Amino acid sequence: MKILLQELYKTDLHVEKFHDRKIYIDEKSYQINGITQSGKSKLVKNYLLSLKKNSYLYIDCSDIRINIATLNQELSKFCISNRIDTLVLDNYIKEINFVNVSQLLITSQIHYKIDELQTIQLYPLDYEEFLAYEHKYDSSALNHFFQLGGFPAMHKLNTDARVLYIQKALLYTLDSMEFDILKLCAKMMSQKLSAFTIYEKLKLERKISKDRLYKSYEQLLSKKYIHNLEKFNHERATKKLYLCDISLRNALTTDKHFGRLFENMIFLELLKLHVECYYDDGIDFYLPDTNEVILGMPFTDERSLFKKLEKIESFLFGYQVDKVTAITMNKEGGVSHPISKVEMVPFDIWALGD
Repeated sequence: MKILLQELYKTDLHVEKFHDRKIYIDEKSYQINGITQSGKSKLVKNYLLSLKKNSYLYIDCSDIRINIATLNQELSKFCISNRIDTLVLDNYIKEINFVNVSQLLITSQIHYKIDELQTIQLYPLDYEEFLAYEHKYDSSALNHFFQLGGFPAMHKLNTDARVLYIQKALLYTLDSMEFDILKLCAKMMSQKLSAFTIYEKLKLERKISKDRLYKSYEQLLSKKYIHNLEKFNHERATKKLYLCDISLRNALTTDKHFGRLFENMIFLELLKLHVECYYDDGIDFYLPDTNEVILGMPFTDERSLFKKLEKIESFLFGYQVDKVTAITMNKEGGVSHPISKVEMVPFDIWALGD
C-alpha cells in the first residue's frame, strides 16, 4: 500500500479544458455529491491543480488495487510524513477512515451525514452552464441542449456513441433493480408515478420483491437520479416524477413525447435554483413564494394559451395568482387576464434570466 500511495502522490493530474460551474471549491472541507458523470472528479481535480503539487494527495477509491484495511493503517502516516494539506477521496467508500488533514474532500453519489464536511450537490449542466461548451450562442444552442442534455462528457462524443455511453455508465454504477426502475421512469417522465405502480409494472417482466423494489426506488431518489414533485396542498397524492437529466429519456427508451421532455427541462432549472414548487391539476408548476404558475407550452400561441387559462381559472382565482409564465420554444408575448400577469417567454430567455 505504501508503494501505491507513493505512486498516487507522484502522479500528475490532468484535466481537459475545464469550464467553470456555478459552484466551486474553496479552502473548506466538503463532500461533493452527484450522480455518475455529473462532473465531480473534474471539479475536484481542477481545484487541486490550483494548489502546490506536493501539498495534496488524490485517491480514487474505486481503484481495485486499494486494500481498504491496509489503506486505513497507512494513510495517516503517509499524510503526516509527506505533509499533505489536502486529501481527496474520490468515489468515497464509507469503510475508509478519515485522517487528520487541513482539508478533506470526498465525492460520492450517496450523501453521508458527516458534521465535519460541508455539502456540495453537483447536478448535470443546466442551460447556462451548457452554453459554456457551445461555440456560438444562437437558436441552435437550445436544440443542441435537447440533443445532448447536461452530461459534460457528451460534448466529446460522436453522435453514434452517446446513447451507449450513458447506458454503460448507468449499468456500471446502478444495480440491476435500480437500472430497471430507471428505465421505466424514463418512459413515465413528467407524469404521476408511484413506487407501487412501478412494482405492478415490473413484476410482469421479472421476479421481484416489493421490499427490494421500494428500497431501490428510494435509493434512486436519494442519489437524485429521479425526483418527485408533490401536488400542492395534497401531500398524500401521487407525486409526479422527473429524471435527473433529459438525455436519459433517449438513452433508455424509444418513446417520444417532446412536451414531457420540455417539462422535465423546466423542472431541472427550478430544482437547481432551489425554488419551492408543486404541481396541480392542469398546472405544471406552482411557486407559492412568488405566487406564480409556470406552464410548459413549447409550441403555444395566444389562442392556445387563452384556452389553457380557462381550464385553470379556478386555481388562478382561488389563490389570486400574481403571474402566469408560459415557457415556450421561441414565442414571446402576453395575454390579458383580470387577475394574473400572463407572459409567454422562450426557454432560453427564461433559463438565463435572474
